[in-house]
Amino acid sequence: MVNLIVRSWLAGALVMFAPMAAADSYRYMHVSIETPWTIFIFLMIAVLFPFFLMGVLYWKSAMRRNAEADASDEN
Repeated sequence: MVNLIVRSWLAGALVMFAPMAAADSYRYMHVSIETPWTIFIFLMIAVLFPFFLMGVLYWKSAMRRNAEADASDEN
């Protein structure tokens, strides 16, 4: 019984407040012409950072292998 009351209360709250939130979302988020650029820059960094990190780690590993190979050649 309590579960039914809670579900009906939540459904009523969603029905009552959903249209107001949808009408007010642009004012709440302060969407402007800069917003797409901000999203683009964030996603570009999020996509390209793993490739940059992979290159740096590969370069570091290659330098270490070269140093180990040079050390073994001297002996």
